[in-house]
Amino acid sequence: MQTGKILIVEDSAALALTYSDYLTRAGHSADIAGSVDAAQRALARLRYDCVLMDLNLPDGNGTALIADMRSGGIDTPVVVLTAEPSIDTAVAAIRAGAQDYLCKPVTAERLNLTLGHVLEQQALRRIVSDYRAIERDRFCDFIGASPAMQIVYHVLENAAQSRAPVFITGESGTGKELAARAIHTLSPRRGRVFEALNCAAVPGNLLESEIFGHARGAFTGAVSRYAGAAERAQDGTLLLDELPEMQPEMQSKLLRFTQSGAFRALGAARETVVDVRFVCATNRDPLAAVASGILREDLYYRLNVISLHLPPLRERGDDVLLIAAHLLTRMAAEEHKHFTCLSGDAADYLCSQSWPGNVRQLQNVLRRAVVMNDGDILTADMLPPRAVCNKVLPSAPVLSAAPSSAAASLREMERQMIERTIDDCGGNISAAARRLGVNPSTLHRKREKWRRGGSGEGGIRGRAALD
Repeated sequence: MQTGKILIVEDSAALALTYSDYLTRAGHSADIAGSVDAAQRALARLRYDCVLMDLNLPDGNGTALIADMRSGGIDTPVVVLTAEPSIDTAVAAIRAGAQDYLCKPVTAERLNLTLGHVLEQQALRRIVSDYRAIERDRFCDFIGASPAMQIVYHVLENAAQSRAPVFITGESGTGKELAARAIHTLSPRRGRVFEALNCAAVPGNLLESEIFGHARGAFTGAVSRYAGAAERAQDGTLLLDELPEMQPEMQSKLLRFTQSGAFRALGAARETVVDVRFVCATNRDPLAAVASGILREDLYYRLNVISLHLPPLRERGDDVLLIAAHLLTRMAAEEHKHFTCLSGDAADYLCSQSWPGNVRQLQNVLRRAVVMNDGDILTADMLPPRAVCNKVLPSAPVLSAAPSSAAASLREMERQMIERTIDDCGGNISAAARRLGVNPSTLHRKREKWRRGGSGEGGIRGRAALD
């Protein structure tokens, strides 16, 4: 049984001593106050675990004393003692803030049983309060207070201080790159480069150059030296997103790099040694990818030193409302709209969805609602039908490392790669050309032919080997 320090507020000295004897025999310690004034002075001086209080005191009423305690910020539990039991008296005491109500005369068994329950509830409240004190609803760029996200935050904090590789798994839209950036931001490498490379977005025959770079003249069109992601991430963090999409031959080269820290750029005369922190991510089941031969087992275990799984939005409870409230405020400001909050039916709608696209899908749904509507409150009728919101949409096509007849042609892959690089460079053709290792005139010529409907032949040769 919980024991504690108890204040007995009772003007009858005989009853006060009797209650004190009951309590001390049960292991509690007890002080006695015979008036409202004495009780106020005792409460100001010491912190008690519970107050046993008679309602009829010589200089005031116990109910008023309870109200004064609560208004003064004293949240100590109160058990009321009275010789005049009535429903009105009980209701008034409970409304003032009493936890329980006992009628005189009170036996030792009844007093200690009631007090035990009150102290156990108080102990549970303190545990919950301590837990909430360390609970966070925001962490780096994540928003969420669910138990699942508290685990994520804990792993991120601990992993950040290590040099060990981290392998992040989770469905599309759960924030794998956000997690990788959080690890970098919290780490001693925070002042260096965070380099992210999506292995699924780069054609297989370009991936080696994207990671390891190439020397000038390594192939036709390589007019200058190109520093790959591994070199750019020197002393920083390198994220390899969608790692299982990497070709087996490239996985073998990556394995050697992760073991030694050394690599040889295409066409380079000597190796380069760098110090990078590896973070990998995938929306696949990595063990299934290993079992099917898509992902090398030795590479997986080399990079899977610290595992982190990001839970889907449907498993995060009310986190969807925290995220939605944040997004609504931000999007309303960006779109010059007046939305300030969600209606009750909109909140019910958001909580009832399965969100197959996770936070990314939630962002899109809210963005469309904000753009297409206006008002102070976003309501459920501004959101798409439930069947549409819960439908799993096909994934956006990615560039295949070995395109089949059903996939895009090699030239179309080249075009997508060039246009994506130009977009990544903010439309700067010269910067895109430097990243691709070609002359800016080559990109201008190809884009002009594409605008005229031509094939764009005669462009990037050697490096891309696409024409």
